[in-house]
Amino acid sequence: MISQDSRFAPRRLPTGVIAAIAALAVAAIPLATLFAQERQAPFTVVETGRGYDRLQDAVDAIGDARGSISIAPGRYEQCAVQTAGSVSYLSAQAGSAVFDGVTCEGKAALVLRGRSAEVSGIVFQNMRVPDFNGSGIRLEQGNLTVAESWFRDSQQGILTHNDPTGQLVIDRSTFTRLGTCEGSGGCAHSIYTGEYGHVRITRSRFEQGRGGHYVKARAVRVDIASSSFDDSAGRGTNYMIDLPGGASGQITNNWFVQGQDKENYAAFIAVAAEGRTHDSSGLSVVGNDARFASGVDRNSIFVADWSGDMGGVGENTLDRRLTPYEVIR
Repeated sequence: MISQDSRFAPRRLPTGVIAAIAALAVAAIPLATLFAQERQAPFTVVETGRGYDRLQDAVDAIGDARGSISIAPGRYEQCAVQTAGSVSYLSAQAGSAVFDGVTCEGKAALVLRGRSAEVSGIVFQNMRVPDFNGSGIRLEQGNLTVAESWFRDSQQGILTHNDPTGQLVIDRSTFTRLGTCEGSGGCAHSIYTGEYGHVRITRSRFEQGRGGHYVKARAVRVDIASSSFDDSAGRGTNYMIDLPGGASGQITNNWFVQGQDKENYAAFIAVAAEGRTHDSSGLSVVGNDARFASGVDRNSIFVADWSGDMGGVGENTLDRRLTPYEVIR
């Protein structure tokens, strides 16, 4: 039988010595390397898994392709311009990615002129620029879908240029303390769209406006449904919905409350007040609930129609001081 000489058996080091050696090993690693191992880049292109410190770099990496950018929780003083491709901007946790106060091209946190874009779960706040059109999103062309996002405390929430073939879809989003009439070029609004092909707003909330209209849309077709317009804490606001050139579509199953502090309280909804650009005979207004805030004592018109195309509105639940429909000459 062969016995092992205890002189050559491996010796176990005391626990304190092991800890000391481990500490020296860690200390030998540069701090920058340690932080790089622990830190995750805030903007990740999902398709490649590559992370970026700047949102613009992530957008540029997608280029003219289709891709998604996952945005880690945090407050970002950044902005980006998309000039091509189809990009999805996705908060990793809804409401946890906040873009605060920084605009590109003197316009918005996101300036979009690619083929299309999607925005989900993002907060845009404190957007202000010298021409009083500072926005969370400036849509210059292409399709855009916005979901579960919050626009607040800015001159404007979403502003678009003209794209007769484009579509803007907004769902489950909130617009708070937006709008202003300070600029010499006219008012800014919670949402202001140019001559777009189709604007669709559903299950969204508009509240505490700070001037202008809650929704002003020059689109050919406008569908606004199952949303709330709470003007009870508004300041110097105008119409809830303004379709300045007229439109087809529907305004259905919404909830409206007009507040006390109005620059213009003549109507809740205005159709073709700036001229009859589009036929409004196919515009349906039905199933809505409209009233005044507590303590407000005045009369108003629910739908004021400058075009005369509509011929009336459907059945809505209205305050007794509201005229359901009136053609304005």
